[in-house]
Amino acid sequence: MSLKNLLVLAVALLMFPQIAQTLYSPALSDIGQVFAVSPQTAGQVLSVYFLAFALGVVVWGRLCDRFGRRPIMLSGLALYGWASCLALSVSTFGGLLIAQILAAFGAAVGSVVTQTVLRDRFSGAELAQVFSVMGIALAASPAIGLYTGASLVHYFGYRGMLTCLLLLALALWVWCLWALPETRPATLPTAPLFGTLRLMLKDWALLRSVGLVAVFNIALFSYYSLGPFIFERLGLSAEQFGYSGVLLALGSGLGAWLNKGLLKRGVNSEQLVLAAGAVALLGSILVIVLQDRWLFVLPMLLVVVAFGMAIPNVLGAALIAYRDRLGTAGALFGLLYYVVIGAGLTLAAWGQALGLTLLVCALTALLLGFTRPSTAIKN
Repeated sequence: MSLKNLLVLAVALLMFPQIAQTLYSPALSDIGQVFAVSPQTAGQVLSVYFLAFALGVVVWGRLCDRFGRRPIMLSGLALYGWASCLALSVSTFGGLLIAQILAAFGAAVGSVVTQTVLRDRFSGAELAQVFSVMGIALAASPAIGLYTGASLVHYFGYRGMLTCLLLLALALWVWCLWALPETRPATLPTAPLFGTLRLMLKDWALLRSVGLVAVFNIALFSYYSLGPFIFERLGLSAEQFGYSGVLLALGSGLGAWLNKGLLKRGVNSEQLVLAAGAVALLGSILVIVLQDRWLFVLPMLLVVVAFGMAIPNVLGAALIAYRDRLGTAGALFGLLYYVVIGAGLTLAAWGQALGLTLLVCALTALLLGFTRPSTAIKN
């Protein structure tokens, strides 16, 4: 498989979990009405997604080191398809949550195994550049998810959204069966899971990366979790919320484009992460000021610009010290930050305060940005 075709497939697989998350956002109001639950309860659909996703990251990452990248990718996508069928058949909100947990567990394969494949093929500055390119492409996924989800919910309700996800999982499974190469090194040893976890929990640079990935994602996805209810409170429709995703996608793409250009000009990753924290802080303050008007969407652009600037740099540098155990380390890295993301989104859904959530995330990002990372010493 050519390098270009591999990157195209990697983009599609990395977009899949994001699209799956954002497709749900316009459906939250319909889910709340159909199952007669409150906005806080309906918002837990996204919260449990991240928590189950975290567990899936560990399992699939561990298995891809043991059995290979290709068979594990196919297994995870198959599980997602089955869970989508289950979600279409349930009649209670509890049943929907169970189906969502299984689907999130399966979707995690698209994140951890794809990142492992990329880390198999690239390293160092080249890997940071690849993640920057991925970031530009991934900027389209929120727009696709929100707009498509809003349109499907408008015409078919939440079941239309679920059917779309089922077909997407099937298409990716066929594509991977036909084109995904096996990139696992032939001599890769099986690293100890708990030994690697203990090592990572003592590695401040790694924990700092966990915190940075988590707060930028919480800031981004708190909009997708809380936005439908803010739009409803302001008298705006789910379809209009979907249109807002197009605007935010431009911001994420701009952030990734700026990041890629500044890296080429010699600006280092640490400076870019710190700048992203400052941009997010400005955006969060303006969201608070404008939160009672639809104009609050405009400063959200700054928040997603910050996301596009920060994430490629953090992901590119996070596992430099763990190249002898990329699947296992990537799994545990994902577990740590997805647990934090899930907990953060649970608190955000409970508080229903978008501006405050963004402010806390931005301040935390700045605090972490000012700290000096150190390199892990492996024993």
